[in-house]
Amino acid sequence: MGHENITEFILLGLFSDEDEKVACFVVFSLCYTAILFGNLLILLTIRGSRLREQPMYFFLSYLSFMDVCFTSTVAPKLITDLLVRQKTISYNSCITQMFFAHFFGATEMFILVSMAYDRYAAICRPLHYMVIMSRQVCYVLLMASIFGAFIHSILHVLIIIELPFCGPNQIDHYFCDIFPLLKLACIDTSLLVIVIITTTGVLSILTFVALVISYIIILSTLRTRSSQGCRKALSTCGSHITVVFMFFLPLIFTYVPMADSISNDKVFALFYTMIAPMFNPFIYTLRNIDMKNAMRKMWCRDTRSEGK
Repeated sequence: MGHENITEFILLGLFSDEDEKVACFVVFSLCYTAILFGNLLILLTIRGSRLREQPMYFFLSYLSFMDVCFTSTVAPKLITDLLVRQKTISYNSCITQMFFAHFFGATEMFILVSMAYDRYAAICRPLHYMVIMSRQVCYVLLMASIFGAFIHSILHVLIIIELPFCGPNQIDHYFCDIFPLLKLACIDTSLLVIVIITTTGVLSILTFVALVISYIIILSTLRTRSSQGCRKALSTCGSHITVVFMFFLPLIFTYVPMADSISNDKVFALFYTMIAPMFNPFIYTLRNIDMKNAMRKMWCRDTRSEGK
């Protein structure tokens, strides 16, 4: 048991070209700043306005919080590593990073499911909506998301800490993830790879399929509604569907490998660790009238009161 004589790993990162590293340092720093600013703006707007009373925005505020946490487990190390020659990470830090990346990522996945359930209740069962999505139900769904994500992440950690690592110690990735680590173990891990694909991969596919089906049901219900209500609901569902596709498709390609290629995994991982969290605030605010109005009221009022 244990990691034998390896106390640290070397992350090979995204690129080996020095010019690319400098350009990427600037781009990723700007992306990370945009993720922090955009998601915290959504979080503060919802918490500081009447929107927090609505289940959809209750979940959206937690989704924004998870985006910040999820990206923060990966981005700071990715950005600083672009400036150093030797990108090392201790064994314990590596396991910790893997746990939190999976924990926040899985929580986000389950919150997206809760948001789809909320839209289903609002559009397909409008008369019972306040009962179906009471505040207690929202908290139960949130707690279930966190608990499910914790179980998922701790299982990954338990798999890795039981493996012997006796060299080499170079991880072909920009953060510690389970597949690159399994490749470095001193024993045959092909069975464990199959286990991970059938758990994480199948979970991702099933969740994605369930979400797509739920939105198909919602959209088919909307066809019978009045044009104004239909437009507003369509815009909300459109935002949700966009986020679901941006988050889940790269995730599925990572955890259900079509070929034994880790280099592609790095590109896919960039989508769900950096690109999706950066676009989420734009998707949810630019297409959402309630969100834009709440922002205008809250932030414009603050600037006006400061000017007095």
